[in-house]
Amino acid sequence: MPRLTEEFYHRPCVQVARDLVGKVLVCGGRRMRVSQTEAYCGEADTACHASKGRTKRTEVMYMPAGTVYVYLCYGMHWMLNLVTGEEGQPEAVLIRACVEAPGPGRLTKALGITGALNRTSALTGESLWLEDDGFVCGVSAHKRVGIGYASQADQDRLWRFVLEENAADSTENPVCP
Repeated sequence: MPRLTEEFYHRPCVQVARDLVGKVLVCGGRRMRVSQTEAYCGEADTACHASKGRTKRTEVMYMPAGTVYVYLCYGMHWMLNLVTGEEGQPEAVLIRACVEAPGPGRLTKALGITGALNRTSALTGESLWLEDDGFVCGVSAHKRVGIGYASQADQDRLWRFVLEENAADSTENPVCP
């Protein structure tokens, strides 16, 4: 199956988040279908880690599209993200779930993903990448979860995308502010 290219990730975050749903995540010899993503769109998005600017933790978000961003949440769960858009503009997509692993912590645990993958490349790396096997699915848009610290406007954005195998693809196309 073809690996996703730099051109795929080098687009606005919300578009990449939507289009990652249904793709195949490959890590450690295992393959899982992405069933849920969330978009985090730069310094203007108060739910995004980069909303406070460039820090040691967020530096990876300013790297080229296709860079892997892995961080520890609540001191116990690794979260897998992929950098999107223009280098220097911090945007990333959280891989929130796969069909075989419903939840971001369960997903990284099932695949053995840790901070060791942070700053690697999903384009050329041998540890983690995504593929397109031609699977077609509906995608529905929802509010992101777990971002109570963000502004109400950012909490209300429909930037969580969910696989809907039996639904027609939504025509809604939300964009970053």
